[in-house]
Amino acid sequence: MSVISISHITKSFGDVQVLKDFNEVFQDGEFITLLGPSGCGKTTMLRILAGFERPTSGELSIDGVVVNSDTVFIPPEKREIGMVFQSYAVWPHMTVFDNVAYPLKIKKVPKDVIKKKVMDILEVVHLSQYADRLPSQLSGGQQQRVALGRALVAEPKLLLLDEPLSNLDAKLRENMRYEIKDIQKKLGITVVYVTHDQIEAMTMSDRVFVINRGVVQQVGSPEDIYKRPANQFVADFVGKLNFLKGKVENGRIQLKGLSQSLPYTGPLTGDVMVCIRPENIHITPKEISVLSGTLSHIYYLGNENDCRVQLGDDIFIRMSTYPDLHDLKLGQELFMELSDFLVYPDDGEAHTKILT
Repeated sequence: MSVISISHITKSFGDVQVLKDFNEVFQDGEFITLLGPSGCGKTTMLRILAGFERPTSGELSIDGVVVNSDTVFIPPEKREIGMVFQSYAVWPHMTVFDNVAYPLKIKKVPKDVIKKKVMDILEVVHLSQYADRLPSQLSGGQQQRVALGRALVAEPKLLLLDEPLSNLDAKLRENMRYEIKDIQKKLGITVVYVTHDQIEAMTMSDRVFVINRGVVQQVGSPEDIYKRPANQFVADFVGKLNFLKGKVENGRIQLKGLSQSLPYTGPLTGDVMVCIRPENIHITPKEISVLSGTLSHIYYLGNENDCRVQLGDDIFIRMSTYPDLHDLKLGQELFMELSDFLVYPDDGEAHTKILT
């Protein structure tokens, strides 16, 4: 079992509080992702889990054993945790085998046991044929798998991953996302993964924790986070989004700065913010449209067109279309319907309002 209990953890550096009342349980075998912008506190939480930082207050336990509290601190080397960093941190003078074997050697594990465990884990990370190579003879993705193998070989209770793919090119990142997830499923290990990349979070996670300014904004499955964001910050951070200000009047939202409105039967009244994902905007005949505008830009992306439509003076929305379905021309008038949109109270502040 690798259940992680986090009870009211806070962390301050001087007068700056970077984590505010983090309170959660990570279940055995879960793939947890801490997602948020730079400086939001996600790496600080990971370092507290690892034992590299002490929390200012609160309690942390792994499998029922308290490792951090006001009176207890268990150092990193005694927590049975594996960690993979953004930089691969593999030793350039050691072979792949020796890099992966290092945690077992320092524990004085017998040589025959080391050989079996290392070769088993190299098989898991698809590096068996490279056991005798030096890191300089490997690609970036292979070096990252060496670091992953080294973190796994001692059979840790918990695997921590701190933006491990950010130094890889786009194609390698995509491949490694699936490889890490497959390894996690195969070993049944609990993983806490830190990233600012929403695609990594969506494709790999059982649950996502969206964090900003040290506060957890929402916890949920990738589908929950994307389809049912708790607030405007989450909606904006996860996926592409259009924001339109409006006011609820007589069962409709009158869009500010436009002579257009949207049907609305929700509970909100007064000033609101309408949030529309580009893929939920569809070109339609005029008689059933809810929005109209002029096509101002088309960006061809191969599998889709990324379009900008001008609704009014300085008011644009972004929409996605399939090149084969529509022969679009700049300057043409478009009529659009919406398959879905989100509505939040408009507090008069920036559209990335967060919980504080």
